[in-house]
Amino acid sequence: MNFKHLYYFWMTARAGGVIRAGKRLHITPQTLSGQIKLLEARLGCQLLERDGRNVRLTEAGRVALGYAEEIFLLGAHLESELKGRDGLLTANAFKVGIADSIPKSIAYRLLEPAVIDGPPMRIVCREGGLAALLDDLAVHRLDLVLSDAPIPANAGIQAVSHRLGRSNLAIFGAAGLQEQCKAPFPECLDQMPMLMPGTGSALRSKLDGWISETGFSPRVVGEFDDWALMMAFGREGKGVFAAPAILETQLLREHAVQSLGHIAGVFDEFYAISVERHVRHPSVIRIADASRSEQLECSRQTSH
Repeated sequence: MNFKHLYYFWMTARAGGVIRAGKRLHITPQTLSGQIKLLEARLGCQLLERDGRNVRLTEAGRVALGYAEEIFLLGAHLESELKGRDGLLTANAFKVGIADSIPKSIAYRLLEPAVIDGPPMRIVCREGGLAALLDDLAVHRLDLVLSDAPIPANAGIQAVSHRLGRSNLAIFGAAGLQEQCKAPFPECLDQMPMLMPGTGSALRSKLDGWISETGFSPRVVGEFDDWALMMAFGREGKGVFAAPAILETQLLREHAVQSLGHIAGVFDEFYAISVERHVRHPSVIRIADASRSEQLECSRQTSH
């Protein structure tokens, strides 16, 4: 059996569709479908059925997926055991995936207990979209993923989400934009140019709900999956933007922006996601323990 074909099947089953899997694997859907058909021919049974643009597992596909999970899990363990000390997967390396949507200052605060409280080690950070990071977590290329949302129900991996903390939100803007405010917050945001997180993100849905409740209509002039890029546009005066209020002092000091007001009752939450059945990394334990004893919290009630 060609294990590359099995890997393609495994990725397609977890992604829920050939197009999505092809994007993650950087191959065309036609090539991917052809490779899976070769696997099905080798095994003598159909593994996937089309369901519109998605695919679903046949009974044989569910059996094959279970074996594929174990095969690639064992492969990751083998790599971890044997790879050289200078490689990525060394015994003293703590490998963390950080979702693009998390501010880097927040990521540091969450990871700080692992760096300060534990024995000397090398921390390896990788940034990206949550789906890609969860793929790497599933095969143990990562020990932990930091996200602003718990693991999605359709992620297709056995994992657990630990809530590490939360912060309510504030609206920030360059000085020139703040001077345009002729009304109190949040009414001053009506028709104000605004930079938003990408559609489908956890924070975007919360902001959309809050905007709908307040009744004002900002002009959305940009959408960003990467928080740092949104921050760069905001610093240059291209629009106001939401950020965790716990970062207010730092943002005002380092980025020459000003706070227009705080949003009460709307929170940006932060999670650590780890694979449930894998032996927990000691650094993951320190991060979870620190969050239980002293959570990252900010919930000032100074706005509407």
